[in-house]
Amino acid sequence: MLNLRNVRLRRGAEPLIEAATTSVFRGDKVGIVGRNGSGKSTLLALIRGELTPDLGDYDAPANLAIASVAQHVPDTDRSVVDFVVDGDVELRSLEAAIERARAANDGSHEANLLAEFETLGGYTARSRAASLLDGLGFDPLDIDRPVNAFSGGLRMRAALASTLMRRSDVLLLDEPTNHLDLDAVLWLEGWLKAWSGTLLLVSHDREFLDSIVNRILHIQNRKLTSWSGNYSSFETQHAASRAMASAGAEKQRRQAEHLRAFIARFKAKASKARQAQSRVKWLERLPQIVEQQEEESFDWQFRKPRKLPRPLITLDDVAAGYGERRVLDKLRMSLAPDERLGILGRNGAGKSTLMRVLAGELAPLSGDVTMSPDMESGFFAQLEVDQLDSSSTALLELTRRGGDDAARWSEQQRRAHLGQFGFRGDRVFEPVHQFSGGERARLSLAILVARRPNVLLLDEPTNHLDFDMRNSLLLALQEFSGAVVVVSHDRTLLRGICDRFILVANARATEFDGDLDDYARWLAADNRADNRANGRGAGADSAAAASAAAQSAGNRRETKRREAEARNRLSVLRAELRELESALPELLTRRAELERQLANADFYQQSTGAQQRELRKQHASVVAQVDLHETRWIELSDELASN
Repeated sequence: MLNLRNVRLRRGAEPLIEAATTSVFRGDKVGIVGRNGSGKSTLLALIRGELTPDLGDYDAPANLAIASVAQHVPDTDRSVVDFVVDGDVELRSLEAAIERARAANDGSHEANLLAEFETLGGYTARSRAASLLDGLGFDPLDIDRPVNAFSGGLRMRAALASTLMRRSDVLLLDEPTNHLDLDAVLWLEGWLKAWSGTLLLVSHDREFLDSIVNRILHIQNRKLTSWSGNYSSFETQHAASRAMASAGAEKQRRQAEHLRAFIARFKAKASKARQAQSRVKWLERLPQIVEQQEEESFDWQFRKPRKLPRPLITLDDVAAGYGERRVLDKLRMSLAPDERLGILGRNGAGKSTLMRVLAGELAPLSGDVTMSPDMESGFFAQLEVDQLDSSSTALLELTRRGGDDAARWSEQQRRAHLGQFGFRGDRVFEPVHQFSGGERARLSLAILVARRPNVLLLDEPTNHLDFDMRNSLLLALQEFSGAVVVVSHDRTLLRGICDRFILVANARATEFDGDLDDYARWLAADNRADNRANGRGAGADSAAAASAAAQSAGNRRETKRREAEARNRLSVLRAELRELESALPELLTRRAELERQLANADFYQQSTGAQQRELRKQHASVVAQVDLHETRWIELSDELASN
């Protein structure tokens, strides 16, 4: 369906992708992954027809309908629901034809067009658009408001809804979850899984990709490679491939060294001249050793807080909102060091309002907020990223906004700190306006870390961050000795750091007794209970009913049943852990034996090509098994330690 043959793509002077050859087939759901700046969006631009290859060929069927989200939503006073219906270009074109037939008093033609209009679902278009908007977090009472009355994030959601409304063969989505809350991400995930067309999805959300895609296109070091399966499957295959390539390169290096040693030893001896010359030709025929280059890694930690008072902050019967509008009421909570708290709730429920209260940026309308004199909060939100001075540099922004420590650091210390976040060499002197969204987010994190907070308040911290940076953030948060409160649609991050969750709903913030899977079920049940006829009020009523039901005797019995299941599950996990501990030594021994064989130069002289390939295949398989066993061992150990 989509075919690339030896394609080179560039943006600016340097190529981003070279010698790319792959095909995307009808019905494929493809995840496109790689570091920020590797060329993922450029590849989508090629498929949209905005670019042509610098080298090679790209072809697609004629009249292929491709849908892609606009990067800039027009500043229009058109209602958001009509804006979404506009995405169905075919339907809008038919409506215009009906108007022309009506104006020409051509009743027969108009009747035919109206029949086609019904076939296309024209009479249900508004309800379909409203359903898309609802799934993406719009209040049903707001869908007739003009597009330009909404914030930038909601406008991008409207653009996404308009794209989903379009009838297309191929859907291109570039980081579609960046402007979504968790509930909207879960809805979009379900929509894309059910969609029957061809999907090309750029995302750094592991669980989102795992749930949707069946192929991965990976861009690294200007090379595009294709892998079957979801993202987790790709990670396993890629690790095995790297191990095999490394072993092959090492073998070839030893072989070359052996040949050079022979040549150096015997080239001057007449009796060995012919053999030495044959070794020279053999050496020349060896393919050039090309090892996989390691991409730069991010390895950093939050600096140890100066003090860790207990409690850090207490809310007592707090109401919060804006002007006369109360968003949250009767807030009661206390935050201590080493707590890991995730905030859940629908779009507009008040999650960000709660974060602003905890950060001290929003004064309560009533009640008491008590902060320890030694509390030092670090608040990361999109607003913080937007407040970076575009005319400044990374080095200057760190000096100005990184707190007392950063102000006292030498330039070398500041550069070393920024280097941990990927700003190396002269990059620290580049103006901020040249930075991508991911680079701005990294700079904001670098500034936050320098301040040595004892409370981290993170509102969607992974937006614009690639997989490696997200993993670095996750590991740093796990080691952080202060408190962490996070709002995020990134389930991998939430699962990795949060010990408990708070549900914000119906102007309250209450303990949520469950995990993210339970939250997804809660959302599904709430959606079923809400007939949407009365707007969000109906959703509030159903949520209140669900909350009351959770405290009933029936649910208490359910809780006991779950506790019994949890105990049984722990027994199963312990048994699995013992099996892994028994199997791992054998696998490690087998891996060592295979590596010794692969490292033996005589093996390559005495074996056939088929035997060598089989040994490499065995080695890759064992390496992958060891990786899986070790990963699972760590997962089980952590889970058992926490119970």
